[in-house]
Amino acid sequence: KWCRVFGAGHMIFATVGTQLPFDRMVEALDHEARRLSEDVFIQTGPTRVQLEWARGTETVEPDRFEELVQSARVLVSHAGIGSILMAAAHIKPLIIVPRRKSLGEHRNDHQLATARKLESREGIYVAWQVSDVSGFLSEQTLVPVQPAVNPMLQDLIERIRNFI
Repeated sequence: KWCRVFGAGHMIFATVGTQLPFDRMVEALDHEARRLSEDVFIQTGPTRVQLEWARGTETVEPDRFEELVQSARVLVSHAGIGSILMAAAHIKPLIIVPRRKSLGEHRNDHQLATARKLESREGIYVAWQVSDVSGFLSEQTLVPVQPAVNPMLQDLIERIRNFI
């Protein structure tokens, strides 16, 4: 597969989900790809944007999606929970761009609420405007998202440790 040519951390992987067009984000990332020294691959979802600088496709099979995540230096995503969990599972920095109902990008503004809730979490960078993505991508020292530790799991681990 073509994505195997990338070494880990030498590309940017972006995903917009599969439900509704998110042309604002796709277009911004395509323009960013022109100025960046790393490859950009976008899972575009349904879009009217013709990619000029980035590579991409409407959908990505799960195995290939995971390979792209593993190869990425940073993930850029809509504020979808699946993408957030994937970034945490692979310990990758995550830039989220919440979709907005007022722009016809979603049926409601739950992604704005998700972004507000996660904004203070280490490794998650919220681009309230797509123009904010450029600044985040310019940073070479983005901190990765750490997997959330369930307090009950920690308690179970401690009990097992004491038992042993």
